[in-house]
Order: sequence, then C-alpha cells, then structure tokens
Amino acid sequence: NRKLTKETITSCIRQTGNTSAMILGVLVGATIFGMVFKGLHGDVMIQNAIAYFDLSAYGTLFLLLLSIFIMGFFLEWIEISFIVLPLFAPIVALLDFGLGLSQQEQLLWFAMLVAVNLQTAWLSPPVALSAYFLKGVVPEWDLKDIYLGMMQFMVIQVIGLILIIIFPQIALWLPSVMY
Repeated sequence: NRKLTKETITSCIRQTGNTSAMILGVLVGATIFGMVFKGLHGDVMIQNAIAYFDLSAYGTLFLLLLSIFIMGFFLEWIEISFIVLPLFAPIVALLDFGLGLSQQEQLLWFAMLVAVNLQTAWLSPPVALSAYFLKGVVPEWDLKDIYLGMMQFMVIQVIGLILIIIFPQIALWLPSVMY
C-alpha cells in the first residue's frame, strides 16, 4: 500500500526503543527495590508473616495466589513478575505439596499458576484491565455487556487453574519434553 516509508520505519524504531527502555527501567528499578528490600530483611518479614498463618502447603499456595490475584487488578504483569515473584518463589520452593516434583519443576509449576491467575485477574471486576482494552477497541459496546461476556471466560480460567493445581503435569509436560 506504499505506506512503508523511511519516516514510518524511523517512528516504529523510536517507539520500540522507548517501550524497551521503559521496560528495562522497570527491571532496573525492581532489581534495586528487591535488593534493598532483601537487604532490610523484608523477604524474611514476608516469610514470617506467611508462616504466622500456619497453613498447609496448599493453603499457603492459595494465600499467595489470592494476593497475586488482587495485585493483578491494579498492576501489570511486569511489576508483579519483577517485584513480587522473587519474594514468593523462595516460599513456594520450600513447600512440600507431595507431588514428587523437583524444586525447579515446582517453581515452574508456580510460574504457570501465576500466569493463569493473572490472566483471570485481568478479566475480573472491579478493574478488569482486559475489559478496558476491549472498550478502547470497540467504544460503542457497553462496559456492562463486556463484563457479562467475559464471565464465561473467567469460569474457564478458574477451571484451568484448578486443573493445573491438581495435575501439575499439564503445565510441566511441554517444558519436560523440550528440556
């Protein structure tokens, strides 16, 4: 269509560079935050707070996934992945779910649970970031109708999350074949 011009390519490269720099800035900031937080023993404080509840391994997993779900209402995956997961991963690594998984497999399983959990959070009210993305694409649709349409997908996501919790090999099969 003769729309690929030098100006278009330059603009795309500039915008890509800006986005990449922003993500790298968040990564650097999250790393610095994490180092300071751990240096002040904040990770130990979080571990002690979770241990205070004296929950089973699955109860602790539920508590961690619930807190990530709530954070998913307001935060993007980048912030949660770079700041929260390094704090929660050591807790999950120490839990015994009785699944016969290695520590690396257990952390990979937890990462898959977090991914499905976050996708569910982005579909669910009160914030439902995905609803606002869809509203931006189709502004004539009513937000209430978008929410109602997303409910069936939330149910599927929750069923998928439960299946991955019960049968971790669903999430671990492909990585085990690849590696």
